[in-house]
Amino acid sequence: MTDLQPAVSTVVRRSLGVQPGEAVVVVVDPATRAIGDALRDEAAAAGADAVLMVMDERATHGTEPPGPVAAAMAASDVFIAPTTKSLSHTDARKRAVDGGARGATMPGVTEDMLARVMAVDLDAMAARSRAVAAVLERGTAARVTCPRGTDLRVAIDGRAGIADDGEFTAPGAFGNLPSGEGFVSPVFGEGTVVPASLASLGLSLDPVHLTVAEGRLVAADGGLGPEFIELLLAHGKDGTNLAELGVGTNDRARLTGNILEDEKILGTVHVAFGASAGIGGTVSVPIHLDVVIAEATLEVDGQRVLDAGRYALGPQ
Repeated sequence: MTDLQPAVSTVVRRSLGVQPGEAVVVVVDPATRAIGDALRDEAAAAGADAVLMVMDERATHGTEPPGPVAAAMAASDVFIAPTTKSLSHTDARKRAVDGGARGATMPGVTEDMLARVMAVDLDAMAARSRAVAAVLERGTAARVTCPRGTDLRVAIDGRAGIADDGEFTAPGAFGNLPSGEGFVSPVFGEGTVVPASLASLGLSLDPVHLTVAEGRLVAADGGLGPEFIELLLAHGKDGTNLAELGVGTNDRARLTGNILEDEKILGTVHVAFGASAGIGGTVSVPIHLDVVIAEATLEVDGQRVLDAGRYALGPQ
């Protein structure tokens, strides 16, 4: 049986720094109730006034939570959202953070993943995440390639690099847990992406070729591609917006088909489509889907960040 306690303690006491007397809201759906109970109990043990809110599973990643849940998040000091579908790119999450709440979303988290991936050396992972974010923030143009056929060029000038470093103790701090990435919202992009893992759909055994033109996903051929673009197009043209370019920095993460873990794998690149307003872009739409590129090479203004899956900015 998985021992969740060390990971739950790290989430509540280190990553979020929950203090006595703080109002903590834990948001779950039926599939994640056990993890939510453990997090709420740990927050209460830390002296917080902790509440568990159970909602129905959302339709897609980025679908808004019910009004009472959104209101509770906004009224909290700390929110934690281990849910099946992501609340990261929702207006509810953004309003809560803009109002000074700090929090973590954990879309698709499982007990095994939480126990294993949160056992990372947090200091080393955080240093890698910050180094990547700094390069992205200084950069103007990036190119991603991989042996499967990816060749994507993106413009990132003027956009903030963000480190998902697992430290969310300041008012308004926010990120994913398990953590481990540096990312940016591109201004523009052109090229081809051949991913190993697709959000909501899992691992792709047959090659998927995603074509990006003028900053949007315009075609998705092979394997799970048609199903992937259909999910995005259900939300109109903005659903296909190139929303994110990120680099995984967690050496405990492994390829499983669960995007929360896959996008954190050290040496991978992920790109996302749909909502970007919450991470420095301009598009607000109720969907945000990532795909993960394995064995990636990433250059930013000629500086090698990843070299065929090897982290190139410092120690692995």
